Amino acid sequence: MKAEIGRVIFGQENVVEEVLIALLAGGHALLVGVPGLAKTRLAETLGTVLGLTEKRIQFTPDLMPADIIGSEVLEEDSGGRQHFRFIEGPIFTQLLMADEINR
Repeated sequence: MKAEIGRVIFGQENVVEEVLIALLAGGHALLVGVPGLAKTRLAETLGTVLGLTEKRIQFTPDLMPADIIGSEVLEEDSGGRQHFRFIEGPIFTQLLMADEINR
């Protein structure tokens, strides 16, 4: 795994190892750093290498809870009956990249 990730992420061997430890232990990882350190690329690469579904949330000041968890929409079928359908938000994934959570 580390070798596959190392083909994409350069110079971050310690970070890669620690993130893998966190994931394999069933935990979470918080990556903090200046732009350009491949934090987002690492999350994308982990999803690919580990075969996980992954999604990304870009946090902004106007982000609403429904943007994260999803929402219900009212639909009407061909018989005229109405029902609610839940549309899942990005949190329903195996690997979630929450970008700029300090916003």
